[in-house]
Order: sequence, then structure tokens, then C-alpha cells
Amino acid sequence: MTNLSVNVNKFATLRNARGGNMPDVVQAVKDCERFGAQGITVHPRPDERHIRYRDVREIKPVITTEFNIEGNPIPSFIELVLEIRPAQVTLVPDAHDVITSNAGWDTIRHKDALKDWVKVFKNAGIRVSLFVDPDPEMIKAAAITGADRVELYTESYAHLYETDREKAIQPYIAAAQAAARYSLGLNAGHDLNLTNIAYFQRHIPGLLEVSIGHALICESIYLGLENTIQMYLRQLSDF
Repeated sequence: MTNLSVNVNKFATLRNARGGNMPDVVQAVKDCERFGAQGITVHPRPDERHIRYRDVREIKPVITTEFNIEGNPIPSFIELVLEIRPAQVTLVPDAHDVITSNAGWDTIRHKDALKDWVKVFKNAGIRVSLFVDPDPEMIKAAAITGADRVELYTESYAHLYETDREKAIQPYIAAAQAAARYSLGLNAGHDLNLTNIAYFQRHIPGLLEVSIGHALICESIYLGLENTIQMYLRQLSDF
């Protein structure tokens, strides 16, 4: 079964655009879980342009599903994760000035640093996932770091899906096979949506979790939040 983790960053982006507390991010978390989400994801960045560190602290006491905190392992992020102790931390190699995550780790080049970070989090009882491109060599090196899972960056799949879905999925099948070969759990995220997620899930063996935020919130503007979450759950349970 593939679990759906809803990334709630966009609720915070909307709130921050106007000030005040509308929408209420903590209430959004409660509602997403009530509507069927099997996990909640946040990605706090140093400039706090969407989810703030304070939000993460306020979400922790109310969450009833898996909490996944993703981000670049800078010192303040590491301190926050160790304080909150989520079920999972997903390490992402974000530059401070990027609009959104746009590449996976070079797990070969950064192997030693990743080993250190993975050890810190695992010693605290936190499952560790590394954000990677669908490259078997990067997945092999991710296993060497001691990580528990990898999260596949799906931008290239989403970009090619409409014109050649069979070609689009091939690198991800190879990546999934590599993850299984090296005993890594498999997550995916970032560019999946209601249009392309079923085909992806059907062809990727052992997919444990998808983390979806931007697309889900955009779709919910037209379809409603509860309905959209339920539509994702149906897509993920059909196969």
C-alpha cells in the first residue's frame, strides 16, 4: 500500500501572503488527516517564506499520523528535527534561494556528510529518507550512507508524462529496482498529481509513500480539499 502524505506548505504560503492566521495551518493539518491523509509533510526553509519553525512546533502536538519534516540539514534545521522527533526526516539539498526543490542529492559526492547526518537522526529514533534523482548509482550510494529510504524526485516523469509516459517511467522503474536491491524503502514526491499518479504507482514496485503539496492544493481549489484527498487515496488504492 502507498501512503499519502500531504505537504501543507501551501497553506502557510497563502497565510503569509496576507498576514494573520487565515488559513490556519494547524487546522489544515487536522482537516487533512480527518479527510484521510496518512501523513503530513512540512518543508521549513531558513527564510520561513511558507512553513515557519513555529508552525512545526505547533503541528507536532496535534498530529495523529506520520509526521515528515523535509529540508536542507543546516544547523537550525537539524536542531528543529531533533527537538520535534518526527517519524521521518527527508534530507533535501536545497540552496537557500531556490523557489522549490529542483534536484536530488549527489550521494556520491556528499557521502561522508550524509553519513554523519543520517547517524545523528537515526540515533534519535527518526527514520531518514534522502531526496534523489532516479539514478541507480545515486541510490546505491544512498544505501551506503545508512539511510532508511530514498524519495524519488519526479519532475522528469511529470514533464514527459503527457507525451511519452512509457519513456517517462523507465528511469523510475530502474530506480525502484535499485532501491529494492539495496534494501531501501521507496518514497516519491514533488511533481505527482491526479493526472499522473496512478500510472506511476502502478509501475513502481514497493512504493511506500507519496508526498504531495502544490498540485494537491491547486486541485483542491476547484475540487475541494476533502474530495481531492479522497481522489488521491482512490488512485493509490486501485492497484
